[in-house]
Amino acid sequence: MTHDHAFESAGDSDSLTWPTGFRAYTGNGGLRAHGDDISVVASDRPAVSAAVFTQSLFAGPAVVLSRAHAAGRNLRAVTTLAQNANVATGRRGEENAAEVVRRVAGMLGIPEGEVLIGSTGVIGRPLPMDTIRAHFDEAAGGGLAAFVAGPLDVARAMMTTDTRPKTAVRTVGQARVVGVAKGVGMLEPNMATMLSYLFTDADVSAADLDGALRAAVDRTFNCLSVDTDTSTSDTVAIIANGAAGPVDPTEFADALADLCLDLTLQLAGDGEGATKLLRVTVAQAGDHAQAKRIAKSVVNSPLVKTAVHGADPNWGRVLMAVGKNTDDTDIAPDKVTVRFGDVEVYPEEPGADTLDALADIMRRDEVDIVITLGIGEAEATVYGCDLSAGYVRVNADYTT
Repeated sequence: MTHDHAFESAGDSDSLTWPTGFRAYTGNGGLRAHGDDISVVASDRPAVSAAVFTQSLFAGPAVVLSRAHAAGRNLRAVTTLAQNANVATGRRGEENAAEVVRRVAGMLGIPEGEVLIGSTGVIGRPLPMDTIRAHFDEAAGGGLAAFVAGPLDVARAMMTTDTRPKTAVRTVGQARVVGVAKGVGMLEPNMATMLSYLFTDADVSAADLDGALRAAVDRTFNCLSVDTDTSTSDTVAIIANGAAGPVDPTEFADALADLCLDLTLQLAGDGEGATKLLRVTVAQAGDHAQAKRIAKSVVNSPLVKTAVHGADPNWGRVLMAVGKNTDDTDIAPDKVTVRFGDVEVYPEEPGADTLDALADIMRRDEVDIVITLGIGEAEATVYGCDLSAGYVRVNADYTT
């Protein structure tokens, strides 16, 4: 993956703006006590789109409705409700999601089928529709004049247990791609992960946009895991309105993948209770699927994650995580190597000096583990974080 596309500093910059032809709105609809919890981002002209969604058997009404709308590949707007996933809420939840979409479409003067909805937060609670209706009634009175929010405002309005907003931007030719994302827990993608919306003024065909998004998701968001739990609300979508003119499809795909990697690293680094970014690479695998599978088994291991958190040089836990993939019978211990940063710990038995060096590496904010299998030429890198007492505290008290 290349990293030579122009980009602006995004993370905390209030100066980050939308691509040409996009505008956004944020406000408080009573989903949380303080701060904005509803957002809308829309194109002022027709657009093409692509999207991928969770494969969870308990996908929420927002996902079910958005899947149907995304099939037309002409989404023009995205609305997000934070703090409430509106999942496992039955027919009432379906009706509420449809009403939110209807109200957003009415504000924008566009067909309901051009609106995607995301909903994130607690599962099993109905949306507080009385306060949401009152909010939209008031917002509709301001019309498009109320659409003055920037990407950072939208990223903040999407947050649940996130500790910071996540944004990124890349430039391709005369066009820009701006992304916002949220998610720090219930993160083990099985298509995409969390909520991430990408907006561009590039003129890209629907087919090229879909191919570029799916390739980017496979190598970035789908290589992310915080806690092995796949959300019921996962959605990644991109809207392209063509306002900046055509771009080279290959350059666009590379820039999109680079932007998605940026957001993926931000998500991993902000995992619930996380203090360190964990990057695991498996090389010399038989194929990409094997490399990714083995890397995921390491990044998801609670024993590996806690060792990294405590900077405990217990490198044998990595071998354990590799070895539990018992269906991968082509893995032979005498062909495997394991390295933390530039310190090799297997197959050579590390001495005291090596263990001290390993502990130093594990104290860093970013820890890299590299495993070679000695089977083939395939490689994959996955991203995660350490496991701390903070993760337990956040999730033990999530609804209380």
